[in-house]
Amino acid sequence: MSDKNLHNVIIIGSGPAGLTAALYSARANLKPIVFEGLQPGGQLTITTDVENYPGFEHGIMGPELMDIMRKQAQRFGAECMFNIVDKVDFSSQPFKVYTDGKEYLAKTVIIATGASAKLLGLPSESEFMGFGVSACATCDGFFFKDQRIIVIGGGDTAMEEANYLTKFGKEVVIVHRRDEFRASKIMLERAQKNPKIKFMTNTVLEEVLGVNENGKRKVTGAKLKNVKTGETVIHEVEGIFLGIGHKPNTDIFKGQIELEDTGYIKTNKVNTYTNIPGVFACGDAQDHVYRQAVTAAGTGCMAAIDAERYLESLHD
Repeated sequence: MSDKNLHNVIIIGSGPAGLTAALYSARANLKPIVFEGLQPGGQLTITTDVENYPGFEHGIMGPELMDIMRKQAQRFGAECMFNIVDKVDFSSQPFKVYTDGKEYLAKTVIIATGASAKLLGLPSESEFMGFGVSACATCDGFFFKDQRIIVIGGGDTAMEEANYLTKFGKEVVIVHRRDEFRASKIMLERAQKNPKIKFMTNTVLEEVLGVNENGKRKVTGAKLKNVKTGETVIHEVEGIFLGIGHKPNTDIFKGQIELEDTGYIKTNKVNTYTNIPGVFACGDAQDHVYRQAVTAAGTGCMAAIDAERYLESLHD
């Protein structure tokens, strides 16, 4: 094994966490390699306007923000590759990362694979994602001032999203496929006591309705079906929020590092260390609480600093 094949830092994932980790480790002269994965740029690439990322007074398009982050990291020597990592081996040093049939060796690995919002799988849902359909109330709620909104789901995520959206929407309806809720009692009661929230139970979203005029898409309504009666209704809304949870993109790490029961990576509370020394995790792959671009970027910075200090300790 030659030193040429051994990398100081391999970063898996290229959202705000991965690219911030790349920026910091590149500036530390560690020459990181970033494997961008299935969705280069992460979840922000399916977001239109980002208005809550510091430094952009008038907001910025999600894909543009990620492109800027990528170029900034590359400016300092980060190498970004549009490869999907399909296997890792953290059982011994150096760590092994596999992509496209090739093996890469690393002294440290930073996992920034993020999480994916759970979707219903409707073609119309995909068509209007970012144009009235959203999976993040704290990201997009501001755009729905005085508008009609429905939230799909029956767990804590749906209750939390609905309560938050009442700050903006004039009406919020929670649509749930059953008449019982998985949400915790306190979250359900909070939603039930909110005068702006209504409930439609035993109901599913069949289709997102909208218009696409001159390339401008917007949601105009939702086709809802009562699962008990089979009756369908058209509900006029401007916003449809999916509150059915998130799934961390961590399947390839099962059996390699410690995961929560829900699949999120376990890290130390004060840093980004996993249970394997030299393997670090940042962003939504280990954060099921905040799930914001700015918090992901913050933990990406932490992971890069943790990796740099770990490498220094090897020399010591």
